Amino acid sequence: MLLLSETVELLTAFVAFLSAIHTGAANIDCFKCVSVNWDNPACDDPFHNNYTLDILESPCMGGRKGRNGVFPATACIKMTGYYDDTGDHITVRHCALDSGTLTTDTELIRMSHCGGFYFDDRYVRGCLQSCMDTDACNSGPVDFDVPTDLLLMGLTTATLYTSLLPHRSFVNCCS
Repeated sequence: MLLLSETVELLTAFVAFLSAIHTGAANIDCFKCVSVNWDNPACDDPFHNNYTLDILESPCMGGRKGRNGVFPATACIKMTGYYDDTGDHITVRHCALDSGTLTTDTELIRMSHCGGFYFDDRYVRGCLQSCMDTDACNSGPVDFDVPTDLLLMGLTTATLYTSLLPHRSFVNCCS
């Protein structure tokens, strides 16, 4: 019969192994483009993503508030509106990620909204929409090769189990 301590050791080794081989993370693909006064039809609405692979970033990377560098995005965003000073129309498609602050009003992706806001130091009246995995939000693949990883998990589990066999005590059930 397998002792409790041996079972715990086996399960701990198995979980550690799973953690080591499964290092992939889910990414999101987003369209990234800017159009001012409809100068980039591929970016404007109505949006048709069948001819826009050149503006698709996969995986999409975005900046994070208070940090240097770029990080895997968690949402796609689309901003449309009119500059208040000139009346020029603007459409921006990009990606973003949650910076981890506590309030919704400081996080761009947590809530779509319409109204007035500043973009590149200019006041815009329009809407900002975010999506996590629908419409133009194409979920990226998770880096997990199922056949190979399952084979490795099975071999490792079998190896760990057979290495514990010499330490097992068998109960004679039929004596």
